[in-house]
This record gives sequence, structure tokens and C-alpha cells, in this order.
Amino acid sequence: MSDLDAALARLDADREGALARLFDWLRIPSISTDPAHAPDCRRAADWLVADLRSMGFEAEAHPTAGHPIVVAHRRKEGPSALFYGHYDVQPVDPLELWERDPFDPVLAARPDGAQEIRARGASDDKGQVMTFVEACRAWLAATGDLPISVSLLIEGEEESGGEHLPGFMQAHKDALRADIGLICDTGMWSPEAPAITTMLRGLCGEEIVITAADRDLHSGHFGSAAANPNRVLARILADLHDADGRVTIPGFYEGAPELPETLRAQWAALGFDEAAFLGQVGLSIPAGERGRSALEQTWSRPTAEINGMGGGYQGPGFKTVIPSKASAKVSFRLVFDQDPHAIRAAFRDFVRARVPADCTVDFIEHGSGRAVAFPVDDPAFEKARAALSAEWGREAAFIGAGGSIPVTREFKDVLGMDVILAGFALEDDRIHSPNEKYDLRCFQKGARSWARVLAALAG
Repeated sequence: MSDLDAALARLDADREGALARLFDWLRIPSISTDPAHAPDCRRAADWLVADLRSMGFEAEAHPTAGHPIVVAHRRKEGPSALFYGHYDVQPVDPLELWERDPFDPVLAARPDGAQEIRARGASDDKGQVMTFVEACRAWLAATGDLPISVSLLIEGEEESGGEHLPGFMQAHKDALRADIGLICDTGMWSPEAPAITTMLRGLCGEEIVITAADRDLHSGHFGSAAANPNRVLARILADLHDADGRVTIPGFYEGAPELPETLRAQWAALGFDEAAFLGQVGLSIPAGERGRSALEQTWSRPTAEINGMGGGYQGPGFKTVIPSKASAKVSFRLVFDQDPHAIRAAFRDFVRARVPADCTVDFIEHGSGRAVAFPVDDPAFEKARAALSAEWGREAAFIGAGGSIPVTREFKDVLGMDVILAGFALEDDRIHSPNEKYDLRCFQKGARSWARVLAALAG
């Protein structure tokens, strides 16, 4: 029996123990956004430290001005990896929509007979973190060592903005730096097919407020003669896109190259059903850039979306008023090397050029972050993909993601590391919602997948 076979056998033999440990951790209500749960966040960090120490890791919960950050090391000569995750969870509101106590985990059967772990944090992110921890535990129990040098960085503020992590990483970068980063906060391509996410979009958020008259006006007395900020705003927002769905802000596509043909071909082979994708939300007509597939539009193309609009009377009944102010919130999802600061400046110039001389505009910044993409030709990515494919019996896909995981940028910029994002969540896991769940099969095969990845990275 090879060392890998021994580790996999150990995982299979200890499935009940692994589930019990996860349940113990899930019972701790580590809600980072609620100050009342600060002691619970500390308790969740301490629980993980004790568990890692029991396996032979050097582990410590480092205090911050917010919640503790857990760092653990099991060092040896040769290749090294840094695994990131988070122990904090989202609030549970509305509580009345939960079928049971969110922090009383249970293993439940679905109508199709499959079993799932139900609790807050089951999928995001305690269950995902524990797939990696259990893989390490199995390797150590079966062989006495890990195939490579492993460090863990587990924070407690991911769900509340991650304010203190960047500074911590900068201060401890020499101790944290490794050959490759590993993150298990993403999902499968399908319930049967694993995936490695190789690109994440960046984000730029902006709020604009148009002011016309110094007060609301009677539309009969001032209609047509007085500037209406709703109309001004509507024209500006309508100008953001042309008839083909392209964003019209000058310079917007700088840093957004065409998708490499090899990656385009891989995505085309995934068999993505665009009609079903839109149909599940009651739509049928693609609204993005003409000539682009839905996967391109959501993974590798930048966007400009209007997230909210307001101006004038919006209560019951009708009020014939010309409002003094109108506002909108606009977000930009960015790709590749697009500069969020340049996008923000270009957007403001775009708006100012369309505001009448006797009106004013104010801007409110709502954060920004660059996109990140990792080279799929890096040998570590191919090794990890082969390992995942061997476990699931389906070739793992290199995919993109429309959202953002800010810590990946910190790995790249602060630690100089590429990151393999390999998670085992499913689309129906209801993360951030009532009745969050994590498929038992994903938990068990996720641990086996990481055991294989560790062996593969050893070369």
C-alpha cells in the first residue's frame, strides 16, 4: 500500500470521527459581524488551534484589533503550501426561516437519499476548511508525516470585511510565504465534476447623487422649465451601454484582453446550458455583450451594473413633484489588469460631462479591488487538476468566477504566490441563507481530494 493509499484508507475509516469534529466546530456561533459573538469567535479560533496542535502542528491564535487569526505550521524540506480559510460565519437572520437551530448541526437525508450536513457554516466555510484539516490528519495518522510542508492561515473576519488580514499578512509575510496557496472557499462545476477556479473578477463601487433645484418643486409650476435630476440621471445611466451591450466609458476595456483560445475551448467543452442558466431566474434573452457566451460574460468580461436608483416620491399614491435630488449606485466587475482607480476616474468624467451646468454631482466611493488570474500552465495547477480528476472520476475543469475573493489578491501582491482555488461547495448549498447545508459526499470526497493534492504537489 502506498502512503497515499494509506492516507485515503485512514480517511474512509475515520468518517464518523471527522463528522463529529466538524459538528463540534459548527456548534460555536462565530458570527463575526455581531460584537456580542466576539467571545464565540475567540472560542472557534481556540478550538481549531487545539485540534491542529493535537495533530502535531505548531499552532497559535494571533490577536488582532478584531477577531483572532489562526496560523499553524508543519514544516519540512521540499515543496510548501499555505492553506487559507475562515472560521467566522454569516448572521442567521431571519431565524424563523430555519428548520432547526442554525448552530445545532444535523445529518439529514434528502428525498433522493443523499445526506447533507445542515448548519450555519457547514459549507461557508467550516466544512470546507475541515476537508483540508482532515486530509492532513489522515496523512499524519497513516504515515507520520505530510507529503509537503504545510501552513494554515484561518481568519475570523472574512464575513465582516477582513479588515485586519492584509496588515497581518504584510507583518508576517516571511513566515507565511510558500510555493503555492490553497483555498477551499469555492465550488464544484457540477455535483459530479470538480473544478479549479483560475480567475476572479475585481470590483469597483460608486454612488452618484445629482442635485438640481434647492428643493422639491411642484411639477405643474416648474415642469419642463426646471431641470429634473431623475431625467438627468436616467440619461447618464442609459448612456453607459451601447446597443451591443458594450460599456461606453472611454478607456473602460483597457487591461481586458481577449480570452485565450485554449481556455475558450475548455469552457466551450463544459456543456454549459445558457438557456437553463437564464431560465432558472425567469429570463430567456441574453443582455450582455453581443457575440459573447454567458460564461465569457460572467467570468472573463468586465461589467457595469446599476444596483440601485432613487429620486422623488416613492410612497403610496401619487405626488406630482420634481425632486431636488436623484441618486444611483453603480458597480463595475473588473477582469485581468483593469485598474479600479482608473475606472472610477473615467466613470466620474463620463458623468460630469453629462450633467447640466446648473446641476451638481457628488460621488461616494464604495470600495474597490483588482481582479486576479492565475496561470493554468503552472505545473502545480496541472498536478492539482490530475489529483481532483482521479478522485472524482471526471476531468476537473479550469473555470472562472464572476465574484471576488479579496484575499487572493493579497496572496498575489503581498506573498507573491499563485493560488489553487479548489472547493467542493454546490450551487444549492444556501450559503448566507437560512438552512445552509453541505453535502456529506462533498465533505468526504473533498478530504480525499486534498489528500491526493498534497501527494501530487510533492511531485
